[in-house]
Amino acid sequence: MGVFKRMFLVTALLLFGASVSSTDAYDLWQWFKARLSRTPFPAFQSGKERFRVETLAEGLESPWAITLMPDGRMLILERPGRMRLFRDGKLDSAPIKGVPRVVYEGQGGLLDMALHPQYDRNQFVYLAYTVNTEGGIMTRVARFRETPEGLTDPKVIFPGVLGSDKAKHFGSRLRFGADEKLYITLGERGEGRRAQDLMDLNGKTLRLNDDGSIPADNPFAGRRDVRPEIFSYGHRNSQGMAIQPGTGLIFQTEHGPSWNDAPGGGDEVNIVEAGKNYGWPVIHHRETKEGMVSPLLEYTPAIAPAGAMFYTGQAFPSWKGSLFFTALVGRGLVRVELDGRSVLSQEVLLRDQYGRLRDVAQGPDGLIYVITSDTDAYGPGREGGDRLLRLIPVQ
Repeated sequence: MGVFKRMFLVTALLLFGASVSSTDAYDLWQWFKARLSRTPFPAFQSGKERFRVETLAEGLESPWAITLMPDGRMLILERPGRMRLFRDGKLDSAPIKGVPRVVYEGQGGLLDMALHPQYDRNQFVYLAYTVNTEGGIMTRVARFRETPEGLTDPKVIFPGVLGSDKAKHFGSRLRFGADEKLYITLGERGEGRRAQDLMDLNGKTLRLNDDGSIPADNPFAGRRDVRPEIFSYGHRNSQGMAIQPGTGLIFQTEHGPSWNDAPGGGDEVNIVEAGKNYGWPVIHHRETKEGMVSPLLEYTPAIAPAGAMFYTGQAFPSWKGSLFFTALVGRGLVRVELDGRSVLSQEVLLRDQYGRLRDVAQGPDGLIYVITSDTDAYGPGREGGDRLLRLIPVQ
């Protein structure tokens, strides 16, 4: 090791109070280089589609999720606890009524929404949000009926599990799978050991029936030493989830470690499957260990991947079947071209043009919608508030 590296390691230990053995020196050096890097993405550009970006709305406060309704309306969740309606080209000034009270603290608040697979018949919507209880701040999931007057008929289907006084790493993405079961991501709350504890639901993906009951075919159902809600475990903080059309495979984006829990970087895209262990905090980055799953894609330096979707529309024909996910630190929209489980290529759209990007969704018109995330606690702030963007093809 060179003299400069040795000097750096000693200085880092003093500044950050890190406890690092000699075997960890390489990782700490890599973390330092990652923090200084200005190129968070591999420069893959396929150029298969031409498009322009239209700003549809501004003035949003810490938006976290967008849902396109079958009739073309859009619902946008703001983390302080508001659901905003975008329709007929305008953002309604008044929030939708009936949203439950949330704890807006740290990374907590109103975090995600999913439509029931039979929404057209029952108008059921599901919300993930944080609450404060005697067990600490935790994620709760409730079902509502959407009406012209607002949300009605609340029913808590997942009350939450022992939380933490750390207001971070909530995960809290909701998706109905191809099996019409509800999948919920829960972060490990900044306490990595919880991700491997099978009697703790934090750091896991949960699988529930639409009424909150536990499916009989869950991978750990019937075992006394494992919580039956668990579908997968060993997760740090999955902030994006999407179901691949045709295969039904569940793809998740996951935030890798920060300097205080492991060397920086190591953001992930995973294919999440029943009963599997995704390693945190035992392995991270591209490390491997028997019985644990290494990521399909890994990003160092960190890009902070967030909301995800698969594109199925006709407006961008060469993008059909691609996985899209937003990036916060990376300030871009990542498109991953796949052949089933295999990655064919990647490209980064909107790089450094619109700030931090939080969520992405496809509309019934086949166009792509994105929300920015500059006004949350980790953003630089923006005088005009956060924005709703739309990608439109150009011939």
